[in-house]
Amino acid sequence: MIKIIGLIMTIGGAIALVFGMLGIFGSIALMFSPWALTILGFIFFFAGISLIKRASDSQKANT
Repeated sequence: MIKIIGLIMTIGGAIALVFGMLGIFGSIALMFSPWALTILGFIFFFAGISLIKRASDSQKANT
C-alpha cells in the first residue's frame, strides 16, 4: 500500500514539476502560480521517492 501511495506521489510530483517549469519559462499558461506548482511538485516528488525507498528497506528488514 505504501509503495502505491509513493508511486502516485512521485508521478504527480513529476507532472507538477514539469508544468511548473513550463509555466516559469513562459511556454504554457496556467491558472495556478507556476512557482507554487514547482515547489509543490518538488516536495511531492521527493516525498514519493522517500516513501518508495522506505517501503523497500522495511521489506528487506522483514525477510
